[in-house]
Amino acid sequence: MSYAEFLVEHAPRFADGVVVTAQQAVLAAVLATAIALVAGLLRLAPVAPLRWLAGSYVELLRGTSLLVQLYWIFFVLPLLGYELDPMFCGILALGLNYGAYAAEVVRGSLAAVPPAQTEAAIALNFSPWQRLVKVTFPQAWVQMIPPLNDLLIQLLKGSALVSFILLSDLTYHIGELRKSTGDTVFAFGVGLLLYFVIAYVLTLFMNLLEFLAKARLGTGPSLRGLLSVRPERIDDAVGVDR
Repeated sequence: MSYAEFLVEHAPRFADGVVVTAQQAVLAAVLATAIALVAGLLRLAPVAPLRWLAGSYVELLRGTSLLVQLYWIFFVLPLLGYELDPMFCGILALGLNYGAYAAEVVRGSLAAVPPAQTEAAIALNFSPWQRLVKVTFPQAWVQMIPPLNDLLIQLLKGSALVSFILLSDLTYHIGELRKSTGDTVFAFGVGLLLYFVIAYVLTLFMNLLEFLAKARLGTGPSLRGLLSVRPERIDDAVGVDR
């Protein structure tokens, strides 16, 4: 049987594997983002115990292996009476682990917003919530997106570990293709290509988010300007058209 015939035969299984991998990556990314926002804000909280709690979570999850965390959730928790679905185990482990890394991105980006912005918001009698939502976070969000994009790609690649907890993801089906063909180079070459395509799609999505965030602040072209033959000219320093 030729390689093309092997690919046609395995195509439906690869499609299932891509779906499982995409589900793991997207849902874990949503969980990681939610955790990162909370932990990142708590890292800057004026209450010391909250900072210590968030700091302990970040250091613990960053300082231990993702594979060990995955095994703990899948193999150890059932011994304690908490048996979870393999899909949920993968999402939870990935979300907790990468949420710790992303929390530092959130903390650093919020801390990087110039103090003058906060002072101006205080002068306008904004409440702390209004200062965060209307002034600080929109500016920090633009700075968060590039490092969060890197973490998203790392999360995608880390999702390959879920094949160790009996999930039929893309990595699992790559292994099955290798067994069927007996050709390691071909099987993992196909795997590299498929992972690259998924990563590239995710990168395009994050680039779109960055564009929209910058356009909202006036530090990038509007959507109309981006699509026009002659894009708008933007002054990045002040965020207004010239």
